[in-house]
Amino acid sequence: MKKIFAIASLSATLLAVSCVKDLNTLPLNDYDLTSESAYVDEASYLKGLAYINAYYSFVSQNDAGSSDLPSFTDAGQSELLRQWTVLNDLPTAAMDISWGDSYVEPIENQSWTNAANTAITAVYTRALKGVVLVNEYLLQTADDKLAARGHNAIKAEVAQFRAEARFHRAMFNYILLDIFGNPPYCTPENIGGELPKQLGRTGFFNELEKELLDLISDGSALPAKGAVSYPRPTKDAAKALLARLYLNAGVYTGTDRWADAKTYAKQVIDNGYSLHPVYAELFYQDNSETCSGDEFIFAIDYDSEKAQSWGGSTTHSSGAFNDSMNSAVAKYLGVSVGYVSAESWNGYRINPSFIKDNAEGITYDSSKPLGYDPTVGDQRLRLYIEEDPTAASYKYDRAAATAGWRLWKWALLDSKGNVYEREDPGRNWKLSSADVAIFRLPEMYYIYAEADARLNGGTTTDALAVGYINSLRDRAGLSHDASSYTVEAILKDKAIEMLWEGQRRQDEIRLGIFNTDKNRYVYPILETDRSVNPNLEQNPGY
Repeated sequence: MKKIFAIASLSATLLAVSCVKDLNTLPLNDYDLTSESAYVDEASYLKGLAYINAYYSFVSQNDAGSSDLPSFTDAGQSELLRQWTVLNDLPTAAMDISWGDSYVEPIENQSWTNAANTAITAVYTRALKGVVLVNEYLLQTADDKLAARGHNAIKAEVAQFRAEARFHRAMFNYILLDIFGNPPYCTPENIGGELPKQLGRTGFFNELEKELLDLISDGSALPAKGAVSYPRPTKDAAKALLARLYLNAGVYTGTDRWADAKTYAKQVIDNGYSLHPVYAELFYQDNSETCSGDEFIFAIDYDSEKAQSWGGSTTHSSGAFNDSMNSAVAKYLGVSVGYVSAESWNGYRINPSFIKDNAEGITYDSSKPLGYDPTVGDQRLRLYIEEDPTAASYKYDRAAATAGWRLWKWALLDSKGNVYEREDPGRNWKLSSADVAIFRLPEMYYIYAEADARLNGGTTTDALAVGYINSLRDRAGLSHDASSYTVEAILKDKAIEMLWEGQRRQDEIRLGIFNTDKNRYVYPILETDRSVNPNLEQNPGY
């Protein structure tokens, strides 16, 4: 795998404790070396970028089972990508979690408060710390620092590294904007200086927009597609983030930016991407080899050897399976080892109402080993169910051992039909190697189509937009004789295509079906942060 992680041993010294303390995130471990001594050799600049690139999935600089956030006894629950998905999908019918962890029920029932909550704490702290990491990196890679260390010869290369780091800062800031509405806006000047302030949601949006526009400009050092190895970010990743930002601009600022969303989605679409022919392979263990060249625009790397995590695709796989599902799916696929997931955590579910409202052609059938006929209906869904959700006696209880639909979108399968075997001495078999895409080409299709529909009274007849949706439905094995699509139809299809990819909350907010209380559109600012930063005001309703 040609991945940045394979060439960079992570340097713990790059985490400046003082700057994190100044920004009031939870403290890290103390390290002997300073940021200055960390950059003695030229290779350290790529190592620093590697850590930032990995921060979506890494929970510490030790093993995957120990978190650098001291309040987390379960390291996997402190992972940014895992809990970001939870905050976006769990408040909707797309995801339920049967575990009794204290963070689950308030998020699932949209009844969270400003009280401590593991998922909210993880996303707030990780995203803010990610911003701090980038700010510190930018300080340590400035031209005067390079000159003082005698590293002028790599100035151009480091300029590109800095641009990539700025993209990651934009991603972390985007998460903060979308999830928390009016978070603190942190700059390099806050490191060792004044505590960060809030800009208001519109002000934060404007700063993020400015950063992204600069990153995609002709003079930017952010690399073009193909100029760096997967999964490092490119200008297309920045344009994809801009498209998503503009799609939700009306929610963030009160001013719609549909035309801009459509423009940047189209620019990404036109830059040589294509739909991967087999949907299931997008989530297989070797997806970095099979899918990174066509459909993936920006993805987070997971590797059972080099990029280990109990979050991400590991949680999506083991978290969805119980033993009976593991056995049934293996039998259905003809897998001789008798399982397709390393472990059965028996947690993640799909509310039956979500399948009923959004999935085409999915019908419970007790005569089928998976509880339905997987050759009929939407082929993007790989499901399992044990009880008839349409029976008059059926009452959905997400905590019940056999309740709801389960998704095996992620499993220990690869594109050659192999299954990672348990107790294999040659690999960490409990951990997934399936990468998780943050931006895929289909999202750009949906953004283009929805934006065009919004600009035209709620329905698109644009030939390109209709063609984009039809191509997705064709891959899913669904009919597509429509010559137009409404916003509702576009987002219904997207609900299945992007299931458990952390976008349903946003879509329901734009549709106006998420919650009648608009205060619920954002989560609360952490009270622990407010207690040490007098500049911060709590979001309305908390």
